[in-house]
Amino acid sequence: MSTDVTTAGLRAFTEDWLGWYRAHEERLAGPHGFLAVTGLHWLDERPRRFPDAPGAWHTGRDGVVVTLDEDEELIVEGSPVRGEHRFGVLPERGGVNAVWGDAVIEVAKRGGNDIVRPRHPDAPLRAGFTGTPAYPPHPRWAVTGRYLPFDEPRPTTVGAAVEGLEHVYDAPGRIEFALDGRRLSLTAFPGPGEGRLMVLFTDATSGVTTYAANRSLTVEPPAADGTVVLDFNRAVNLPCAYTDLATCPLPPAENRLPVAGQKIPRERGGA
Repeated sequence: MSTDVTTAGLRAFTEDWLGWYRAHEERLAGPHGFLAVTGLHWLDERPRRFPDAPGAWHTGRDGVVVTLDEDEELIVEGSPVRGEHRFGVLPERGGVNAVWGDAVIEVAKRGGNDIVRPRHPDAPLRAGFTGTPAYPPHPRWAVTGRYLPFDEPRPTTVGAAVEGLEHVYDAPGRIEFALDGRRLSLTAFPGPGEGRLMVLFTDATSGVTTYAANRSLTVEPPAADGTVVLDFNRAVNLPCAYTDLATCPLPPAENRLPVAGQKIPRERGGA
């Protein structure tokens, strides 16, 4: 996209970005969004209770199990459960949200580990959220690239926000593009929604004005000829930028770029 834009064109571009930005912030700050998380509990074979969730929880070969007291109840997939409930073996990066009053109890698997991560609407982090600072959007950061699929998806191991944890993604291909006259490339992972891609990256601002560990960009499905649009104005922080109660993946080493996006959250000292 050309950097030579009219005032009207820039205004329209900015208004479109603002609509996207506001919707993203609303999802982040939703009653059960990531700002509502109150605990990250790692399960093992010992039944344990947690202060922000009902029941005693454990996991093993047959998956996650919760044992509820007589006066406790969860709503799982629309049905009330009491006593012992077996969630079964959860898929990696999958999970179930069980409702407990006005809270949601996330039961999930991350990095091969079963976790319980309660989400309460009155969580202090959510209550104090004032929005994420961002750079002003500009069309210069929206570029056309080309998606080049690999012959076979490549298992790619990356680190995580939690020390010692690893994530494995099947990278389906890479995206090549030019930015400010520089030829660049990004390893792509499967994204949210059919055909979408997701790239994790850092850049020259990481750890200075943007979150040091990672940022994420969703890319719409490639056209028939592999054409994609990377709008780095819409690069977002992952949950670990706001809270230590996240297991976010880190970018592969090759995904370091000279671009901008959302800044360090105020919750981490950003301005």
